[in-house]
Amino acid sequence: MRTVPGPTEHVVVLGAGLSGLACALHLLGAGRRVTLVERDAGPGGRAGRVRLGPYGVDTGPTVLTMPHLADEAFAAVGDSLARHVELMPLHPAYRARFADGSALDVHTDGAAMEEEVRRFAGPAEAAGYRDLRDWLERLYRAQMGRFIDANFDSPLQLVSPDLARLAALGGFGRLDRRIGRFLGDERLRRIFSFQALYAGVAPARALAAYAVIAYMDTVAGVWFPRGGMHALPRGMADAAAEAGADLRWSSEVASLERSAGRVRAVRLASGERIACDAVVLTCELPTAYRLLGRAPRRPVPLRHSPSAVILHAGTDRTWPGLAHHTLSFGAAWESTFDELTRTGALMSDPSLLITRPTTHDPELAPPGRHLHYVLAPCPNTDVGPSAPAWRDLGPRYRDRLVAELERRGLTGFGASVREEMLVTPLDWAAQGHAAGSPFSVSHTFAQTGPFRPRNLVRGVDNAVLAGCGTTPGVGVPTVLVSGKLAASRVTGVTGATARRRPSRAHALPPTGRAASAPTVRGTDVPS
Repeated sequence: MRTVPGPTEHVVVLGAGLSGLACALHLLGAGRRVTLVERDAGPGGRAGRVRLGPYGVDTGPTVLTMPHLADEAFAAVGDSLARHVELMPLHPAYRARFADGSALDVHTDGAAMEEEVRRFAGPAEAAGYRDLRDWLERLYRAQMGRFIDANFDSPLQLVSPDLARLAALGGFGRLDRRIGRFLGDERLRRIFSFQALYAGVAPARALAAYAVIAYMDTVAGVWFPRGGMHALPRGMADAAAEAGADLRWSSEVASLERSAGRVRAVRLASGERIACDAVVLTCELPTAYRLLGRAPRRPVPLRHSPSAVILHAGTDRTWPGLAHHTLSFGAAWESTFDELTRTGALMSDPSLLITRPTTHDPELAPPGRHLHYVLAPCPNTDVGPSAPAWRDLGPRYRDRLVAELERRGLTGFGASVREEMLVTPLDWAAQGHAAGSPFSVSHTFAQTGPFRPRNLVRGVDNAVLAGCGTTPGVGVPTVLVSGKLAASRVTGVTGATARRRPSRAHALPPTGRAASAPTVRGTDVPS
């Protein structure tokens, strides 16, 4: 594995999203001095937090899987996820509602899900589910160590016994066909293939290997942090501060000072100069390449995933048919993906994710009130409406969404809204997300594994990338891995061999805080 040559004692990490925080913790655990620079007033990045009047709203991901990957980052500094974040397992992980009026609870417990599938679609489909679950587990084992939790320097690294295992499992076939070998019911096939949208590819065109995302969603378990998803980056930032990181909030990076093929310092918009031995950039790829003054050459331009419109609504009521996460499928399926990825049209028969975080944490809203997060996938600005077009389109589309929710059984939704915030591709673009998409570069074959933008940039010896645009890709689990992989590029330490600081639990005062804390500059982290 290629690593940063020369001194690496002081590392500046740009961005306090999940990848930057994970990277900082792994660097601290390996004995590096870390300065973490964040333009916002606190941690989180995409996993941010805003206040809508009395409601506390997560601005980014709502689904947490594979929390042990976060715990690895805490453990690197002798800490633990459990000390900072209370996780609540979700049962069911999802509720799926279909256009024909049927509904299915998606359980991650195998026996419970098998019984639910039997009730929903009969004994033959239940047997198919058992076989599918076994296949998903084997697929995950074949991929995790070699293809996901791994740095790539060359496509030749793919050649291994794990590649043969993945091929034997059918990982290089098409996702929808492979799922169809186990399940005949079209509704069930959706449950285990809609995750391809996270990768920015339609199930009919996605590699079957991407079913590993379905493993994370439907087998490994789904959790919700008390206090909302923002509690995770907030806890990681606290752990980093206690381990000695210098956290700089509300600090905009103006430029990188470079000479002789190395970044020598980070210059802030305030004029401050932070000298460094290495730098990790977790910002969007275009921003990272601009700061570095170079971008890798690719035979074709990068393709980006579809975007999303999100309606955050604080309401005075809720609806009993909703679970914590509810998948509301339209009747259309293949045509929906064509609209999102090819024609650029808004979904004519939308499939929606409706999240009600107050199901498990009512303190996110005033007594008797609720939060609803409605996510509607939409084309990115490369193939669909431009970012400026959403100024007029956004309010109209919001009304369409509300009407569709009411048609699907959420009667009186519009009248129940007391506070709301609409997020469209215009907002994503304003935040610097290429193609107006928060889901970054899509996972086509040419943009996966060793073919994805590398986390080392040719021509800059001591700069490393992290985040969803680079290895291994999009999603909370993978960006946590991305931070660890970036740290490995700096330290040369990989996996379980990483040197961890001794546990400091015995030194904690009764409050649960460290006896002394390092400097935290800028404004306080918002609640």
